[in-house]
Amino acid sequence: MTYDSSRLVDPASLPKAEFAFPGPLRDALVAAILDGRKIATTGLTAEYEHEGEPLPEIGERSVVVDSADRPVAVIEVTSVRVVSLGEVDTAHAVDEGEGHTTVAQWRAAHEKFWHGQEMRSALGDATFTVDDTTPVVLERFRVIVDLRTA
Repeated sequence: MTYDSSRLVDPASLPKAEFAFPGPLRDALVAAILDGRKIATTGLTAEYEHEGEPLPEIGERSVVVDSADRPVAVIEVTSVRVVSLGEVDTAHAVDEGEGHTTVAQWRAAHEKFWHGQEMRSALGDATFTVDDTTPVVLERFRVIVDLRTA
């Protein structure tokens, strides 16, 4: 018999992993996580600083929630790098699972999100913008428990 420690995870004891804001984008990102297309994400260091949150660390687990705030999966961080936005590579862009095949496509979509009203409001900066030097957090993760079937 194989011992699977991932089944012993109590989702209620974990922090939430919220991808984007509730709505169609979050729903698409959560679907990509659940079907295995999305194994990476990018955050702004400015967002972590604004929220007073520490950067993710390898081995940390969190519970992915959908737009209705329902827990759907537990993920574990497998890699974290802080780089400038201009250093994001194609492999990371593709591994975000949003269908981008080039860094340019990935960046255009992310800039639209980061320059949007919701993100600017969340950061408390109505004129927030990014450029090649903006520090970002490149995070890789794996699903350890699909809560829809657990």
